[in-house]
Amino acid sequence: MNFEGLDPGLGEYTPGLDSSMDPRLDPALLQGVELDPDALAVPVSESMHIVEGMYSELHSVAAEVGIPVTATHFDLQEELLWMGNHRGHASSFFGPTMGRYSSFQVHMTDDIRHIQSMDTGVLFLTKNNLKCLTRGGLIMFDYTTEEGADMHSLILTDNNTLLMGGRQNYVAELVLTTVQETQKFTVEVPGVAIMRQSNRFFFCGHTSGKVSLRDLRTFKMEHEFDAFSGSLSDFDIHGNLLAACGFSSRGLNGLSCDRFLMVYDLRMMRAITPLQVHVDPLFLRFIPTYTSRLAIISQTGQCQFCEPTGLANLADIFHVNTVGQLLMSFDVSSSKQALSFGDSGGCVHLWSSAPEVSFNSYSRETELALPCLVDSLPQLDWNHELMPLSLLPMPLTSTEPLLSDWPTSLITPSPRYDYTSFNLFLTSSFEQLCIYKYFKITSKRCMLEDTLRYKCYFISILYVLLHLICCTSIYLEFEPVRCLVQNHLCQKEFCLACELGFLFHMLDLSRGDPCQASNFLRAFRTIPEASALGLILADSDEQTGKARLGRLIQSWNRFILAQLHQETLEQEGPQAYRGASSSTLGSSGESVIGRLFGCEVENSSLCRCGKETVRSSLTLLFTIHYPEQSSLDKMIEEYDFAEILKKSICLEQSTQAWCDNCEKYQPTVQTRNIRCLPDVLVINCEVNSAKEAEFWKTQTEVRLISPLVARIYSHAFTKFSHKSTLKYPLMEELCSVEGVTFDTQAEDMRHVWIPLSLKMCISKTQGLEVSSLSEGEELTESEEAEGASVYDLVAIVSHIQDARTGGNLVAHIKVGETYHQRKEGVTHQQWYLFNDFLIEPIDKAESAQFDVNWKVPAVLYYVKRNYHPKYDLRIKNPIDASVLLTEASLARKQRKSHATFIPLMVNEMLQAADLVGLDAEFVTLNQVSVKHFNGTNEGVVDYLTQYSGIKPGDLDAKISSKHLTTLKSTYLKLRFLIDTGVRFVGHGLQKDFRVINLMVPKEQVIDTVYLFHMPRKRMISLRFLAWYFLDLNIQSETHDSIEDARTALQLYRKYLELSHNGGQEEFRKVLKALYEKGRKLDWKVPDIDSADGQGSPKSTAVFPSVMGL
Repeated sequence: MNFEGLDPGLGEYTPGLDSSMDPRLDPALLQGVELDPDALAVPVSESMHIVEGMYSELHSVAAEVGIPVTATHFDLQEELLWMGNHRGHASSFFGPTMGRYSSFQVHMTDDIRHIQSMDTGVLFLTKNNLKCLTRGGLIMFDYTTEEGADMHSLILTDNNTLLMGGRQNYVAELVLTTVQETQKFTVEVPGVAIMRQSNRFFFCGHTSGKVSLRDLRTFKMEHEFDAFSGSLSDFDIHGNLLAACGFSSRGLNGLSCDRFLMVYDLRMMRAITPLQVHVDPLFLRFIPTYTSRLAIISQTGQCQFCEPTGLANLADIFHVNTVGQLLMSFDVSSSKQALSFGDSGGCVHLWSSAPEVSFNSYSRETELALPCLVDSLPQLDWNHELMPLSLLPMPLTSTEPLLSDWPTSLITPSPRYDYTSFNLFLTSSFEQLCIYKYFKITSKRCMLEDTLRYKCYFISILYVLLHLICCTSIYLEFEPVRCLVQNHLCQKEFCLACELGFLFHMLDLSRGDPCQASNFLRAFRTIPEASALGLILADSDEQTGKARLGRLIQSWNRFILAQLHQETLEQEGPQAYRGASSSTLGSSGESVIGRLFGCEVENSSLCRCGKETVRSSLTLLFTIHYPEQSSLDKMIEEYDFAEILKKSICLEQSTQAWCDNCEKYQPTVQTRNIRCLPDVLVINCEVNSAKEAEFWKTQTEVRLISPLVARIYSHAFTKFSHKSTLKYPLMEELCSVEGVTFDTQAEDMRHVWIPLSLKMCISKTQGLEVSSLSEGEELTESEEAEGASVYDLVAIVSHIQDARTGGNLVAHIKVGETYHQRKEGVTHQQWYLFNDFLIEPIDKAESAQFDVNWKVPAVLYYVKRNYHPKYDLRIKNPIDASVLLTEASLARKQRKSHATFIPLMVNEMLQAADLVGLDAEFVTLNQVSVKHFNGTNEGVVDYLTQYSGIKPGDLDAKISSKHLTTLKSTYLKLRFLIDTGVRFVGHGLQKDFRVINLMVPKEQVIDTVYLFHMPRKRMISLRFLAWYFLDLNIQSETHDSIEDARTALQLYRKYLELSHNGGQEEFRKVLKALYEKGRKLDWKVPDIDSADGQGSPKSTAVFPSVMGL
């Protein structure tokens, strides 16, 4: 709200309201306001009758007596009313009774000027600070604007960005996910004080009395209304109408409140008949309930309702009982059922039009503080023999520091978690297990740019996404698949095997630097099966927790194996991208994926008529089927995981199926048997309901308790063996046994339900046999002769559950000797936890432990021991020089006369250390231009002719006359140049390579943005460097990537000449002169016909060492 220019006469009111108040109180001087707390009693009648459809006062509260309320806001997600005052304090009130919900300090000195609620928190804007807090008051982020900023309003443009405006000559755009300012939009002085938004425009209200309409995408001004000659007070939009109130200039008498509301028709972009009202308008809002009526509020508390195209009626004026105070803020709920007013005395008034008021049409449940349950604990009989010891409070005997001993100086607020849901059984034994590392990681700020580094050379995918958890397992553990996809190359534009090979190649080159999977995900989104299976998530599904991640990752696991099998089956082995003969492209009918994961199964269907149908198929994974248990059976039965797995693989079930003999659907018994064992056994756990979760919980607890109970009673029976009648000793007797402790020991945690090793064998008589294998146990000679195999657990994908966010996925991966030998040169095996970008070594027992209250298994990977020798693990780069040769254009009408480049010949191929100029434009097009620079001879070779200045139709293959190519073809060209060892010269290449999704070794990159840069100084644009050093005027109309790449090569040649001729000291003088010139010109290139003294150094001789270059 713009209070500048308020007439002091607006403070006059009827003396009968409160004769003790000063009738000349000026709200423009809030810093000097001293109010009498005794005069701020708010009388509210005990019983109040509300007429439906008519607004009347429902409740009033005094937030902080004497402190003006500068902002009010109805929460858009919950039944909360927010207020912020002049001293930076915020409070929230719950429901129509306005019970205080939360209260906290936002800023120590500045007033709160705008409040905006979001799904995850609430934004508070002060003069030069934007702070986001949870509804309980915990800080989510704190952003400080530039020095000298005077912010007044903000508006959310979508889920991730917002605009902030104020009394400065720009509007700032802020990305909420990274809390970084992305760009500034220049506006005319004195700035933007009020912002609104419709589906067509941004509306910006200026303190000069104007309202400008700006484009939603570019923020460019499309239209402007000159509403008032003095200043703008408030405006609002509804449908095709814009209504504004403000102040008019009265010459020497200053400004006065204008009682004519300006109304504009947004269809014709012109003003219609002004609306005269009977109050001095300071606020106005459209309240479109039954009609498009307006609520006009004066500073003294008068409220008038009228139609924007009709006449105002005196009978429609109401008065807010402010007890002589002035209204400072106003807001309307999203349901239009409630109005809120904040006055200068610190009171908040709630008006309602319905007896049962609701702030929002659909509000979520507000999280209330839990009551203290200490006094309600039940009485425990310690002497009862059946009393569980876990219920008895135990004294703290550990000498280790507690979490409550954490230094106060290191404490920072963090989001709340419901730790009560993480009920680990017998938690005293989990001293080394920190469950906090499993929580969903929401902050991405530390992952930006190159700030993320791992202490060891591990996979460094920037975001370990849902879709890449299985790919992480493949890269780290399954060497044959990693080699297969890196040897694979086909002509299919969107091939997951190709993109996975490109991604793994980047990871091999990265040496710990962040790698992105954008091209892989782009190809993944184009596959129809992925969308049909529901694998492509909307942002809203993930943010609101609607995605069932456990079921989703199992569907993804099934999809990726089938997709890779199909794509590698079509074209097996390394081959050139084009021109390969048919013999080299021949398929053996079996892919490496099929050999590695596949298992040939025999499915038989037996009808009750006696007819049996048998068919064979290849399956790449198995799903666990759990035994049926009666709900009436309360006995806890212990099952062996190996037996459950055997019955799931050799499945037998009854179902309805078609019988050709009976010619109708009949009850049939379907059985499945396997003919061979896979090298990698992939298991989907299918814990998708409460029934399966309860089964896992029971088996885990039984498996964990059994060794403990056995050890306790083995001690007890030794102690009490002299008794004539042997029975289980009482608990108090057990406590007296020497050597008996009730804390679990480390070896008890090894007794997990999921075995770390399995023994599997297919015998001629018994069929499939599966059994658990203890640690260190090996096969006997007879078992090896029978064809038995040992399978080791190498990877587990788990779903970490959270009711509020839907949880997250983590992976436990056993990184084997092959990877450590390849990356670190050591022979070592270690289990690691992968939680988003967090990678942490863990114990092998922790990986297989599950508490389904918070950690649910999703996918298990077992691999056959010593299976690597069966596969060729050599990687042969399938990309050769043929990718740089002439290729056919996608455009049908492309002619040779239109070609703007000359393809390389075989004898012109680039060699290692050759210089290549590169520039990429990714504004609206995917275009890359590459220049070749060889010593003294300079030639231009454009491998992709998508350059700026493209006209409509140039990218349409049906009508374009240009040379069009695919993104994959361009990627392969650049990959070949990287593998060859050429050095890329460009300006700002780091971002270009990130968008192209390429990993380039640092020694192959020469970036002119860093060559001409001084420490702790700003980066200089290519255009300014070209003008300053080369006397070139580039990028005057459009960004031409060919021109930019050529300019970067020339600048590098200039850098070599300057540094070689004058040395480093002379070059530093050149840079100082460059920065001095830039500051004088505000880093803007002068016009061609500029005045003397503003030319480039080549024409004005700023320093002699550049003369003649």
